[in-house]
Amino acid sequence: MTVIENGRVVTESEVLENCSVLIDKDRIAELVPNGRPCRVHGGDTRLDASGGYVMPGFVDIHSDYLESVASPRPTALMDFGISVCETERMLMVHGITTMYHSLSLLKADMFSAKPVRNQDNVARMIGEIIRARKKDHLIRNRLHLRFEIDNIDKVEELRRYLQNGDVDLLSFMDHTPGQGQYRNLETYRKTIQGYKNISAAQADRLIRNNMHKELLTWDTIRELTKLAQSMGVAVASHDDDSPEKIRLIHDLGIGISEFPITLQVAKKAKEMGLITVGGSPNILLGKSHSGNLSVTQAILENAIDVLCSDYYPAAMLLSVFQMAGRYGIPLADMVAMATLNPAKAVGADREIGSIAPGKKADILIVRKIGSVPYVASSIIDGNVIFQSMYRCSNSAYDCEPGFAPPPPEGEGTNINSAS
Repeated sequence: MTVIENGRVVTESEVLENCSVLIDKDRIAELVPNGRPCRVHGGDTRLDASGGYVMPGFVDIHSDYLESVASPRPTALMDFGISVCETERMLMVHGITTMYHSLSLLKADMFSAKPVRNQDNVARMIGEIIRARKKDHLIRNRLHLRFEIDNIDKVEELRRYLQNGDVDLLSFMDHTPGQGQYRNLETYRKTIQGYKNISAAQADRLIRNNMHKELLTWDTIRELTKLAQSMGVAVASHDDDSPEKIRLIHDLGIGISEFPITLQVAKKAKEMGLITVGGSPNILLGKSHSGNLSVTQAILENAIDVLCSDYYPAAMLLSVFQMAGRYGIPLADMVAMATLNPAKAVGADREIGSIAPGKKADILIVRKIGSVPYVASSIIDGNVIFQSMYRCSNSAYDCEPGFAPPPPEGEGTNINSAS
């Protein structure tokens, strides 16, 4: 038995002060509130939370961080097995205990020449994640397969991955210029130029060539959606840009809207019963890096259900505490957006996503250095896999949810001006 003592336990609905969590092997056995004696024996392991927060491990359902580790430079390609292991080591530092690694089946990568997105390399990386699911690893590795809907030649390959039970989350993407994330063609042009170091005229030619490409039919998307769901795999749509698109994906049976482009679209998705996903880096930046939805504003207007790290794992913990501290949102509600809600979105909430008896003991102890939260301990399956301690006295720790760094210079704090 392992006992986590003297913690502020973040449950699905509240924060329990001075509460203990009992862990039996790989499961949470009991929550013991203040004043009640714990069933602790001489051989039990005791972890002192020292007044820090005890919360569920983060469940990240969208992140391509693994690609950055595998290909840290445009022409550099590291060993994929080592890349998975090194990615895990970084994720546990940031409290991500379940990661849905987001790999893309693209016909062509318009924005980057990274070799990691070559289709042969994508297949190899998928194989590494599948192997990581089946053997001992630091965290829970899962596969989020992203399918670009112009990649018609790879439909049969997608079907095989689904039928083999290799996919844990499927999303459909359409990065055609003039819609979705890049509905603003000037933004699209600047993005291409930034990635490829080409002239505006060259960028315009690429845009014209890609505006009229052949795409999957809606009937094929519906068939693939049904196949995925028959295998217990949740299905998402990416960069939804209009209420009409939301109605369409709802009719196709898709249940998740990733990165809705505007607040109106996010609200429509919620109205139609879809789960909405926003990127936590957007909160730290104060805006979308491509000029779209402000996730902060969307959360305040109850239009986002799930936070993901997208491309910056540290943002999960930091954004949760920033929203709680700056806007007074209950910490339990913010934590749920990075734990229970994503677990529900992918159908994993019976096992992970909250601190409750019977669930897997995937637990974080979170403290603060000054006003900045950090993960002091990461626990998976009841095993402590990571511990960290700053070299300072306990008096330096401030365990109130108050992390709220100033906005970037010139950005201000008026979230209503974001779009």
